[in-house]
Amino acid sequence: MRSSPRKALVAGALLAGTAMVAVVLPGNAVADTPVQSPAPTAQARPGALPLRINPAEHAALLAEAQERRAATARAIGLGRQEVLLPRSVARDADGSVHTRYERTFAGLPVLGGDLVVHTAADGTLRGVTRNGTMTITVASTTAVRHAESAKSSAVDRARARGAKAPTAESVRKVVWAGSGRPTLAWESVVGGLQHDGTPSELHVITHATTGAVLFEHQAVKNGTGTGQYSGGVTLGTVKSGSGYTLNDATRGGHKTHDLNGGGSGTGTLFTDADDVWGNGLPSHRQTAGVDAHYGAQLTWDYYKNVHARNGIRNDGVAAYSRVHYGTAYVNAFWDDSCFCMTYGDGVGNAKPLTSIDVAAHEMTHGVTSNTAGLRYSSESGGLNEATSDIFGTAVEFWANNPSDPGDYHLGEKVDINGDGTPMRYMDRPSKDGASKDTWYSGIGNIDVHFSSGPANHWFYLASEGSGTKTINGVSYDSPTSDGLPVTAIGRDAAAKIWYRALTTYMTSSTTYAGARTATLQAAADLYGMYSPTYNNATNAWAAVNVGPRIVLGVTATDPGSQYTAVNTAANLQVQATSTNPGALTYSATGLPAGLSINASTGKITGTATTLGTSNVTVTVKDPTNATGTTTFAWKVYTPGPCDPAQLLGNPGFESGRTVWTATTGVIDNYSVQPAHTGSWRAWLTGYGSTHTDTLSQTVTVPAGCGATLTYWQHVDTDETTPSLRDKLRVQANSTTLATFSNLDTTEGYVKKTYDLSAFAGQSVTLKFTGTEDNWYQTSFVIDDVALTINP
Repeated sequence: MRSSPRKALVAGALLAGTAMVAVVLPGNAVADTPVQSPAPTAQARPGALPLRINPAEHAALLAEAQERRAATARAIGLGRQEVLLPRSVARDADGSVHTRYERTFAGLPVLGGDLVVHTAADGTLRGVTRNGTMTITVASTTAVRHAESAKSSAVDRARARGAKAPTAESVRKVVWAGSGRPTLAWESVVGGLQHDGTPSELHVITHATTGAVLFEHQAVKNGTGTGQYSGGVTLGTVKSGSGYTLNDATRGGHKTHDLNGGGSGTGTLFTDADDVWGNGLPSHRQTAGVDAHYGAQLTWDYYKNVHARNGIRNDGVAAYSRVHYGTAYVNAFWDDSCFCMTYGDGVGNAKPLTSIDVAAHEMTHGVTSNTAGLRYSSESGGLNEATSDIFGTAVEFWANNPSDPGDYHLGEKVDINGDGTPMRYMDRPSKDGASKDTWYSGIGNIDVHFSSGPANHWFYLASEGSGTKTINGVSYDSPTSDGLPVTAIGRDAAAKIWYRALTTYMTSSTTYAGARTATLQAAADLYGMYSPTYNNATNAWAAVNVGPRIVLGVTATDPGSQYTAVNTAANLQVQATSTNPGALTYSATGLPAGLSINASTGKITGTATTLGTSNVTVTVKDPTNATGTTTFAWKVYTPGPCDPAQLLGNPGFESGRTVWTATTGVIDNYSVQPAHTGSWRAWLTGYGSTHTDTLSQTVTVPAGCGATLTYWQHVDTDETTPSLRDKLRVQANSTTLATFSNLDTTEGYVKKTYDLSAFAGQSVTLKFTGTEDNWYQTSFVIDDVALTINP
């Protein structure tokens, strides 16, 4: 098996060299300096900025993490059979250290078990960003299905994808924890060629007991690019004998090679007698090498100067570039196994995929592989693609090359479509006919190049804001999903936020919801919580349908309907928050007679003296006079058989596996599926194989009383086709209250409410039944269930 995955996309190049020399590319006129639209300047907080570390310091930090890994595992609560494997480390200017780990369980690799441990300068643990559950456990490490069966299934999957001559190159036993429940599995790697001639490295994860496919992702990533468009540039080269080589000793030793139409190997290092390379025409073999070398050089310098990153792995070591791959190959790719970037010559061998944005796009795949490791499938795959598009765009603007000025289009210099249009549009991704402008629940089921749309759109909106504008002569008109405007934070701030999120808070299975969380934490680190930059970054996510807009000022939480027996004491704490510092003050209107609110604490107390229902409005004010209100009903009633009561035992599952009748494993506190409140919840299905789970409890609804069922539900799935496969049925006795499926995925928990008054005077069995087929997992998660009597 290859030591690391191979990635391909549409663009690609790397770094450049030692002696800085002029490269003559005739026929490229130098344009006037482009005028860019003004953008706000967000001042980052110095302490949270990444600190540039040299290779020796990087190695020392990794060695220290290796030495302390057992103590770290205990400190963050891992199980006895789990071992941490340090993968990379970064340090902030304030001395904070962020160490990324892989894990093993009982000696087996844990796929999806990656996490980031955050420590202060003095070594104090600050927190953990994890991918899935903290503690890994499986019932057995003995596989029922043998390895050859897994390899056969993987080859079949590759054929179904249109692969040419697929072969199973390797198989290993693993624990799959990237989604659903931790499961013993086989990881098979299938080589060969993809349908378009791109090398293939398809990873297929199959259940070690049932053989079901749990997950699959292509490690070679495809994209778009250009060539011959950089004009006269300087390159890093090295004097060698009587000539020169494309070897950039000042940037980690990056070299550019000529594959001469081959499909493997290193090829031949470019050499030249007079250190003047190429002529701007595709017929000259050096021209593609020039563009690739230059693009890599720019990308290395951008990451170093803007993000303090010393090469792809942050260790000062360069990858290398290969051009003239295959014949008329319209693609480029990054390959972890060779630590290199490879470029085809495009349509008719006349349009090499070696432009600035393509080179930066491809090199960024290497950065992603060595940081978050976003898997190239489902929503994480779209985020992987978008990350390369984002930094491909950022490098193109940063380079300020007059022959290829910055824009928010990808691959605009290569006429792949045959009509002069680019491959992708960041301001309105759907203009390419396939990409999505906004997030929706099934977006993880489409090609990653198209599911990248919402993240690309976020970057544009965060950088430039919504509406019409012209930048470097290119017109844009970016819409928002909610019809509300977005104010720009500036391209530099947006790129810094994304970089910190990628390197510090994202993990291999990060979703769009997780990307929002990661970028907002990064924005808080760099610019402050509720700063204008933070707020506008939040609103840019809302504009692509990921999370709500920021609510400035005061927010008062609705406590729900209240019930108090006449002549008894009431006690209600109103909850409120403000984006402004300082103490809050509270007032209320419509309170039942005998009750009052404490102006400083927001607690309502007193004895209710008069029967009836009141509409109460609580107003909360902060020191800036910003206000927030909440309105709710408060009923004062005569005690009787229908006094308000919650009938279910252990409603939030915090007492563990008690009271409820449930299938083994349904009630637990695995953090891979977090609870709505507390730490326990009910998790039905999520195995990725044929399975049925049930959860039930029986209570009696008093005669003559109203009753309401409420609970909180979260649904996530790895199903890749928009067809109904897995179901959750909610019942009261034989009556079906609702049915949900893998098509009903949600971002976070959603409250469900049903009227059960028709069951007054009856014994009622509340039952949840989850059924899953032998395909990808769907998880139905239930918490905070209440069956409440209404007076």
